[in-house]
Amino acid sequence: MKIVISPAKSLDYTTALPTTKESQPDFLKEAKVINEVLKTKTPQDLGDLMKISTALSDLNWQRNQDRTFKQNKGNKADFRPAVYAFNGDVYAGLDAYSLTTDKLDVLEQKLRILSGLYGLLKPFDSIEPYRLEMGTKMAVGTSKNLYEFWKPIVANALNKQMEKGELLVNLASTEYFSAIDKKVLKANLVTPDFKELRDGKLKVISFFAKKARGMMVRYIIDNNIEDIEGLKGFNIEGYGFSEEHSKNNNLVFIR
Repeated sequence: MKIVISPAKSLDYTTALPTTKESQPDFLKEAKVINEVLKTKTPQDLGDLMKISTALSDLNWQRNQDRTFKQNKGNKADFRPAVYAFNGDVYAGLDAYSLTTDKLDVLEQKLRILSGLYGLLKPFDSIEPYRLEMGTKMAVGTSKNLYEFWKPIVANALNKQMEKGELLVNLASTEYFSAIDKKVLKANLVTPDFKELRDGKLKVISFFAKKARGMMVRYIIDNNIEDIEGLKGFNIEGYGFSEEHSKNNNLVFIR
């Protein structure tokens, strides 16, 4: 089984790390190509592209100029394993900091993080701070956007890492999962959805759904889940599987 999740806009490069595990991203060559394009963008360009404040535009302009993709003693503090670097709702649900040491290898084997800059990350891949959503409308070489750039690369990478028919659990947002060419995937795809029952109606509430995706990752790791039936047992923080609302490999959990 493999699991894919989205990255987060917010980052944490200060909290003490619980492990020294680290690895190198697989697509540094491609990331450097993207960064060369980013380096040509002014702070104003970045603000317009990503709809971010002047302060964030200035910060990320400087990051783009300074990014080296190469660790050394002088800048090691600017690198951090991806699963600890990202600090959004999904990662709060996952809470990788509290995983026991014996579960870190399982996390490393199962989890993959989609990224606008790095394409596909393993959890302990060391990354530098960046801001680049997958949906950013930026041409890279002959590719008109990041989706066109990453689609064949990411799908091919997942196929190489998985056996035919192996389960791929999609816990990423639509924006990020769209960077995977589903037509060429050899995996058996399953997508959990998390909904809230409010005033008699089922609703997807972004904050809760994101956190639930992270909690599902944690549930899979903690319980050594390997199949769809195991996924259906997810019952954290009041969620329960709904056979009635689920269809094919779209699993709906309600609370």
